[in-house]
Amino acid sequence: MDFETVMQELESLGKERTKKIYISNGAHEPLFGVATGAMKPIAKKIKINQGLAEELYATGNYDAMYFAGIIADPKAMTELDYDRWLDKAYFYMLSDYVVAVTLSESEIAQVVADKWITSGIELRMSAGWSCYCWLLGNRQDIEFSESKISNMLDIVKSTIHASPVRTKSAMNNFLYTVGLSYVPLHEKAIKTAKEVGTVEVKRDKKKSSLLNAYESIQKELDKGRLGFKRKYVRC
Repeated sequence: MDFETVMQELESLGKERTKKIYISNGAHEPLFGVATGAMKPIAKKIKINQGLAEELYATGNYDAMYFAGIIADPKAMTELDYDRWLDKAYFYMLSDYVVAVTLSESEIAQVVADKWITSGIELRMSAGWSCYCWLLGNRQDIEFSESKISNMLDIVKSTIHASPVRTKSAMNNFLYTVGLSYVPLHEKAIKTAKEVGTVEVKRDKKKSSLLNAYESIQKELDKGRLGFKRKYVRC
């Protein structure tokens, strides 16, 4: 399938209701409003195609950019490529669910995510923390430095409440993910989450969200899900 065919397919799958939901979360025109599940049949036909992914991502169309993440070749992308993609990720559904997800399947994931976390820029920081969530929830515990993850928990504890909105949300998710999926620091994550308490996330024109990683971890532990790992990161 070529670029034009994919764009036509995506447009035909667009739904006004889905489009409104995406816009309410920060997306803007151009977009079609395609449910992510509806993209799977096209993705199966294409599989991996980095050239096509680059063409689609460059459109600025939210649905095309999301689909680009599904068919991208994470191992073919360099640090500069990921930075370039993140520069065009204008809201969290792109930074955290497209760029961070794609990065998490690469060999340079931790190196790049570390730089984003210390960037001081809201969506870059959010993408960095989110990338670690995807990594910890998928890769084996042995692939991570326990002291490094421990230090990251300390950073969350001391900075989360003063962090930008999207970064705050990603940090809270990091706390939850370590508590559930990274067994070596399960106890410390629970203790840290308890000390952090409820995190308020203020959103434009919407009621504030109240996040509590400690409560979320406990709910999953009650279901016997300690050590949970996803088989796949990308859909």
